[in-house]
Amino acid sequence: MKKKKVLIITYYWPPAGGPGVQRWLKFVKYLPLFDIEPVVYIPENAAYPLLDSVLEHEVSENLTILTTPIREPYRLAKILSGKKSSDLSSGMISHKTKQSGLEKLLLWIRGNMFIPDARVGWVKPSVKFLSDYLKKNKDIDTIITTGPPHSLHLIGKNLQQLNNVKWIADFRDPWTTIGYHKQLKLSESARKSHLAMEKNILESADHIITTSKSTKQEFQIKTIRPITVITNGYDVVNLGKITLDEKFTLSHIGSFLSDRNPRVLWKAISELRKENTEFKTAFQLKLAGKISDEIKQTLKEFRLDDAVLNLGYVSNEEALRQMRASQVLLLIEIDSEETQAIIPGKLFEYMAAERPILGIGPENSDFFEIIKQTNTGKTALYNQKEEIKKILLEYFTQYQQQQLNAYAMGLQYFSRYKLTEKLAAVINKT
Repeated sequence: MKKKKVLIITYYWPPAGGPGVQRWLKFVKYLPLFDIEPVVYIPENAAYPLLDSVLEHEVSENLTILTTPIREPYRLAKILSGKKSSDLSSGMISHKTKQSGLEKLLLWIRGNMFIPDARVGWVKPSVKFLSDYLKKNKDIDTIITTGPPHSLHLIGKNLQQLNNVKWIADFRDPWTTIGYHKQLKLSESARKSHLAMEKNILESADHIITTSKSTKQEFQIKTIRPITVITNGYDVVNLGKITLDEKFTLSHIGSFLSDRNPRVLWKAISELRKENTEFKTAFQLKLAGKISDEIKQTLKEFRLDDAVLNLGYVSNEEALRQMRASQVLLLIEIDSEETQAIIPGKLFEYMAAERPILGIGPENSDFFEIIKQTNTGKTALYNQKEEIKKILLEYFTQYQQQQLNAYAMGLQYFSRYKLTEKLAAVINKT
């Protein structure tokens, strides 16, 4: 049986690090098992804010990868502004009350001069290159674009019109309702342009994929196109025997952005350290990933810096090791109605690590429901300091009794293999 061929257009690809690369790297890995042959199109010289060369080993030698050059405005911005440009490209936006004049200017340029995003200059050359490729490879009748960056959906729309192919648009995050969108200093005309562009994409794609049910509900108001929820997930990785941390580690693995600064948690921990000598002696806050300066300053403010183990940015493989070695895993989402739909990609790797999770986020968060559904941890809101203390003390007591474990249920539905099976079904029926 001849395999169906599909063209996947993605910005993030190894050696890129961070959560953006994982989703389609894994889909591409498993699609051939469902008789679908992927062809991947990526930028030749992308300026990725995070790198993880280990992920390159997961790319099959038999995979067809197409590339064209991309002009990256962040490269020029980095020359002019140094670290601040790198921070912005990786999502490290300071709280609006602490933004410098330079950061405000960079945000204004990003929001008003590059619509929908800084990769919009890659659209036109990509459409020309891929149109020529599709005319020579007529066995490809389906294309998939994944955003952010949402510029890639513009490539998909143009290819759909020019080449009579089916187009699936994958939204790893929402577009105009994502939390950082309000920080881009948008003019009224720029705001309307984003909304119009989003509406046009949603009304044009043959099928839409979202990573959460809330984003699906948001998009259903804007389009009648079919929408399928395919969450992120975890891969089965054999890391050998891993010894649990001796300390009572509360670990945050991944980028820790300024807007995710949970002062309620730091206050709860500070109080517990004052009230409970054993807790203070055993407690350690383990951080692995890029940490914003604001987070670091707040930890000093609450006098927790002496309890911090900062590992810096680590490879995905090392991140998985640190998850499995941790006593408790910390998951934080921004306290905002707009972030209810955000399900952090690391949630699924946390669940697979089989260590208890402490999740803090806005009310009615989609990820709260998944934690509850899988029995992988406990959750609290930003105004529930006493609840957070109660959860931490409960976990600490179990730690002291050497009985701190997670008893997960139904994790198989979030495996990358199972999710790719769902994707294959969407591809075949589109």
